[in-house]
Amino acid sequence: MSGELIPAPRAVEGTTGAVVPLGHGTTLWAGPGTERTERWLRATLGQALGLPLRPGPPDDRDGVRLLLDDSLAPEAYRLAAVAGRGVEIRGGGPAGVFWGAQTLRQLLGPEAFRRAPVRRDPALGVPAQVVEDAPRFRWRGLLLDVARHFMPKEGVLRYLDLMAAHKLNVLHLHLTDDQGWRIEIERYPKLTEIASWRTRTKFGHRASPLWDEKPHGGYYTQDDIREIVAYAAERHISVVPEIDVPGHSQAAIAAYPELGNTDVIDTTALSVWDTWGISANVLAPTDTTLRFYEGVFEEVLELFPADAAEFSAFVHVGGDECRKEQWSASVTAKTRIADLGLAGEDELQSWFIGHFDAWLAARGRRLIGWDEILEGGLAPGAAVSSWRGYAGGVAAARAGHDVVMCPEQYVYLDHRQAPGADEPVPIGFVRTLEDVYRFEPVPAALTEAEARHVLGTQANVWTEVLEDSARVDYQAFPRLAAFAEVAWSPLPAPAERDYADFERRMTAHYRRLDALGVAYRPLTGPRPWQKRPGVPGRPIEGPPPNR
Repeated sequence: MSGELIPAPRAVEGTTGAVVPLGHGTTLWAGPGTERTERWLRATLGQALGLPLRPGPPDDRDGVRLLLDDSLAPEAYRLAAVAGRGVEIRGGGPAGVFWGAQTLRQLLGPEAFRRAPVRRDPALGVPAQVVEDAPRFRWRGLLLDVARHFMPKEGVLRYLDLMAAHKLNVLHLHLTDDQGWRIEIERYPKLTEIASWRTRTKFGHRASPLWDEKPHGGYYTQDDIREIVAYAAERHISVVPEIDVPGHSQAAIAAYPELGNTDVIDTTALSVWDTWGISANVLAPTDTTLRFYEGVFEEVLELFPADAAEFSAFVHVGGDECRKEQWSASVTAKTRIADLGLAGEDELQSWFIGHFDAWLAARGRRLIGWDEILEGGLAPGAAVSSWRGYAGGVAAARAGHDVVMCPEQYVYLDHRQAPGADEPVPIGFVRTLEDVYRFEPVPAALTEAEARHVLGTQANVWTEVLEDSARVDYQAFPRLAAFAEVAWSPLPAPAERDYADFERRMTAHYRRLDALGVAYRPLTGPRPWQKRPGVPGRPIEGPPPNR
């Protein structure tokens, strides 16, 4: 088992073939600061393996011990399984202890990933060894787009568990877009009454002639959000909400027409968008719009407290793909540009983002947005999600801004996994499991000092053509396992990575995914029920641009 861990640990020593047994008499002692991991072990391993893990003394030679060790980095851990001395997990902080517990789960075999015992009185044991480990990057993220296709709360909680199993620690929730608004805002009830559902949905790429005529919708109540954030915090995962401004806002305008460019179009005639692409219906640059979204963000800050986990002070504002046609035709927008002394519509977008940058900073929070927000300058504390390749991340780091690297051509997991007609709704470039494994988050163009601004990396799962959780599973896995290793492990340069060893370790990991019920893509291709014959996608041929 020690040689089958994913993500790969930094060091494993003392693998002698001996086993440290675990059974009904095994006790669990948790030192101060390790309570979250204590609860998780009893609830998850205890349930899976039928182990009561009763409290015991710290000197129990057959027990499991959890403790903090300030000689380790905050997310680092040391797991020692020694015959006659039990299992000890030391972490530099509470998160480190928790990641050590994830490794313990893998060492116990795929049955530890089930929800109830599948063997009567199984012989359980941890291979005797010492694992010393720590992450390469602090930000190890996954974006779930719940705006295009809604993922019910239980699905989000499930993905938090899948993230924890892979030592990922940031969930970026894309909550609003042209096609739907997914979070309850009490002062603006029409956002859930109107903006949270659409009458029908394009099936396939936006050029597809196919439609699903069934209404689609859903939203998270405020208590749902509180539950998601608390569930994530128990697993040392930060939840970063995204409220998209000023583009990708047609759903909000459909609910509150005064938010749109009323001097250009009849915004009262708009509905929640039922197709894909980039809508021309963007927010008007008015004081009414600013006050409205300040009200939205006030409730968002209460629902996503800054002390929940390491990166929970961040709020994502989108800022990407804002079409300017309506602003170009709007007297209101032209007046705002003149009053502010701006050069044009591009600087107007920068002003819009800058307003919320300052507003969030005044409340002790940090703005993060897609790399378009660099255009026009940013406040010092703002951070950038670099999606249009590496260039945005390089520019941001050189300007002194923190960066999360998530270039589309490498880690957009909605892109197809193989060539050929069998891939369901093929989108974008071919990004195989090996391609993701050889992704390097730190651009070679950065100096050592500049590279310190790279907080980490993130895989993004956009759901235009992912209509349910099974489709999300298929696109995310097994590639998310490769991405998790890139984000956690100190791998060599991409060409020097031992992909054959990763494939070998994945043989064991597939059994874990099977136990978790993950509908991943088999290496041999999609299963019959995973295909979507006749549903047009938009494949892009050739290798992706390396920029």
